[in-house]
Amino acid sequence: MKKFLLFTLFISVVLACSNNDDFNIDSEEEIDVIPITQTGNVPCEGGLAGEYPCNDYDQIGNITLATFGASSGNDCWGWTDPDSGKEYALMGLDNGTVFVDISDDQNLVYLGKLPTATVASSWRDVKVYENHAYIVSEAQGHGMQVFDLTRLRNVGSPPETFDADFQYTEFGNAHNIVVNEETGFAYAVGTTTFSGGGHFVNIQNPKLPVASGGHSANGYTHDAQAITYNGPDSDYSGKEIFIGANEDRVAIIDVTDKANPQEISTITYDNFSYTHQGWFTEDQQYFILGDETDETNFGFNSRTLIFDFADLDNPVLHDTYLGPTAAIDHNGYVLGNQFYLANYTAGMRVLDISNIEGKNISEVGFFDTHPSTDKADFNGVWSVYPFFLSGKILISDINRGLFIVKKSN
Repeated sequence: MKKFLLFTLFISVVLACSNNDDFNIDSEEEIDVIPITQTGNVPCEGGLAGEYPCNDYDQIGNITLATFGASSGNDCWGWTDPDSGKEYALMGLDNGTVFVDISDDQNLVYLGKLPTATVASSWRDVKVYENHAYIVSEAQGHGMQVFDLTRLRNVGSPPETFDADFQYTEFGNAHNIVVNEETGFAYAVGTTTFSGGGHFVNIQNPKLPVASGGHSANGYTHDAQAITYNGPDSDYSGKEIFIGANEDRVAIIDVTDKANPQEISTITYDNFSYTHQGWFTEDQQYFILGDETDETNFGFNSRTLIFDFADLDNPVLHDTYLGPTAAIDHNGYVLGNQFYLANYTAGMRVLDISNIEGKNISEVGFFDTHPSTDKADFNGVWSVYPFFLSGKILISDINRGLFIVKKSN
């Protein structure tokens, strides 16, 4: 496996974004460059799926960065065509966003790429609403690209180079975007507007986003979740609630009235380092949070914090889970009684949260796309997407591209 030093340009971008980045990479850090390959189904047998350590998850396929014509990977999300039931992977790259038809296990089809709106960037994020993708990036002047995913039904000669259906320019760079599909609002975060807090966008007409205010009181928001609340706190039933991971705190905001968002509460915790990202349990009582740099700054194994949000005005820390490796935790998502965690060099980890109330959380599976090490650095898995009805799971790896895995039979 060839190794190359990070390019000086890449380092300059990282340093320029150091106030809100996901990386703090030393100039001597090395990253892997993986040759062009697209492997097929590889079962998890004896703790390995080919070269990749695994437990109870098989590899369906892997498409490398070289195939996508990119230098690094980042976010991923999924789309299911409501007409055909076909499933598609959306993956962010340094130089754009790619779309892959993953419906046929034996024939993954790389359909094409939507290039970055301006310049390359290590940070790109994508979400989906009403058959449209919404894409933001830390690239200067990028704004938000809107792409009609139904165009993927009729790709004649893949891979194609796509153009955006609309370009939203009410902000330039953004670190992330979240969507509340029930209300049809998107929330760009980490922009230069509203002090880096939530920038509200009405996307109910998917191709014509409309700026709809924002919230600046808690400063920079790195990531967030926005929901229509139906949890245990009856004071907020039916309200639209925005939970921001704001570097040094979690901020809970009522954004029902976009012109007058109201802070409900904020919460901090011991040994905070970088409050990064979190996700509600499906009953909306518990919020599962990752602090991105506590592993490097305090020497913890992968640390996941669980907050009890039964009373949104008075959230409390309920439990702390420490994983089996020193790897840094990144994005995590809940599906049913499982929490799917992107754990950088330790790959995707799957936690059983069925007894979260009793503070009994355990790891029940994993797929490690970065087999060489589990040390605390910023290589390996950026994100996961576990929401396909087929049970297929997307894993986006910074160095090795897109993986599709599925629970072993």
